[in-house]
Amino acid sequence: MRRFIMILATLLLVAPGFSQEVVELPQPESNKIIVRLQFRAGSVCDPQGMEGLTYLTAQWVADGGTQEMTKSEIDDYIYPMAAGYGVSVDKEAVNFTFQFPTDFTAEFYPILRDLLLNPRFDENDFNRVQSRQLNYVTRSVKNSSDEDYSKVVLEHYLFEGKNYSHMVQGNEAGVNAITPEAAKAQWEKFFTKDNVLIGIAGNYDEAFKNQLVEDLQQLPGLEGELPTGEKAEMPSGIEVKIVSKPGAFGSAIYMGYPLDIDRSSDDFAALMVANSWLGEHRKSYGQLYQKIREIRSMNYGDYSYIEWYPAGSSNQLPLSGYPRNANYASLWIRPVQLASGLREQYEELSDVEVGHAMFAIRMALRTKQMMIDNGLSEEDFARQRKFLRSYINLYVKSPMQRLGYLMDSRFYGRTDWINEVDAQLAELTVEEVNAAVKKYLQTENIMIAIITSPEEASLLARYFLEDIASPMSYSNVVKEGLNDAVYAEDAEVEDYPIKAASVEIIDTKELFVD
Repeated sequence: MRRFIMILATLLLVAPGFSQEVVELPQPESNKIIVRLQFRAGSVCDPQGMEGLTYLTAQWVADGGTQEMTKSEIDDYIYPMAAGYGVSVDKEAVNFTFQFPTDFTAEFYPILRDLLLNPRFDENDFNRVQSRQLNYVTRSVKNSSDEDYSKVVLEHYLFEGKNYSHMVQGNEAGVNAITPEAAKAQWEKFFTKDNVLIGIAGNYDEAFKNQLVEDLQQLPGLEGELPTGEKAEMPSGIEVKIVSKPGAFGSAIYMGYPLDIDRSSDDFAALMVANSWLGEHRKSYGQLYQKIREIRSMNYGDYSYIEWYPAGSSNQLPLSGYPRNANYASLWIRPVQLASGLREQYEELSDVEVGHAMFAIRMALRTKQMMIDNGLSEEDFARQRKFLRSYINLYVKSPMQRLGYLMDSRFYGRTDWINEVDAQLAELTVEEVNAAVKKYLQTENIMIAIITSPEEASLLARYFLEDIASPMSYSNVVKEGLNDAVYAEDAEVEDYPIKAASVEIIDTKELFVD
């Protein structure tokens, strides 16, 4: 059969005094067991003034050990088993994931159980985790990768005033304000038996599953309602946030707007086809990649998204475990050169005023708008749909990812989204795809976040506010590979309307302080 056969059971396990949904992926031939516990909690649960509390709490539990064993002792104990565990935290979900060989179930299970039921909560561990988190929000996020920095800046402003606005890791004042007592209280309040989804994959038996479900009933009950993602307001025209960062080597760009559709909608499959044609993550055939990177050699890649893509700089495939209620569409333009860099590197470009950011943004928005206006051809549609029906299988190539996607499916009110979206793709028509594109996608109201140098920041602000034309600047080496069609397209792109409704320059030192 073309598609793998997934043995899937989802049941409501009923025993005296409790009930619990368990997502199962039995694999009798496997020699491992994977347990994923997905708590419907995340940074949206952070109280004002303690942004980053949920992240710190989850990290403290995962990195702190149990009442019986320190983290170092656990690591030494499970190393010979080839077992491991970790935690991921996002806006609305926290996932504790455990992997261990079936033969070591009896030895490993007490570690799994006690991490959740009897976390160590040692103050020295707390201080270590807090210090690491504080270093991230004050230094690492701003200095490690400008393209990742641009993404959190966009979310910060796109969701301003909403509970999605702050980074999952919080901000400087918020992390500093967190106390061990606050973290313990957060654990008791939001990591409960009532908002945990249990997932099990691999070679396990009913006794193991029943024991896990029964033990997790010792978690406290949920009191009150869980916060959910607050949707962003649509930008009014083109709103630009430029972060002035001394030492920036290029202009990193991320832009987006709220999208009133996600995996819960049957129209999502149609948008997947169009989005993939425009610029699938890390795929060189996409229109954005071809026009900006392949033909014009402006950067390393350019992509389009219709949902949050975690860790895009390091992952070729989308990860499970990051479901969100407040969705947005985005375009990622990896760093392009500054005017100063072009002038220094190429003698023939010694009189260039502005770098490549303006042209790249114009090209990206124009390309997307042309797709909206003209739609996909029958040929492009058929090719992209065929690709996607095969490609989505790679999302679940490992048991852990299969299990993760099954669990995320529940968040969106589905049972098995991968198989369901394949069935939807099979029935799609090009007319349905083009209709969905016109219904949900647009380029008129969009927020653009740019990380760039102070000199370039001032130039870009003026270009946006005055809608100044931005001709493409080619080195002689690149010019040798161009033809008349490229220059003709350049002439249309350089003055593509892009007048901003607002432009704000932000000093990088001012971000994520409070």
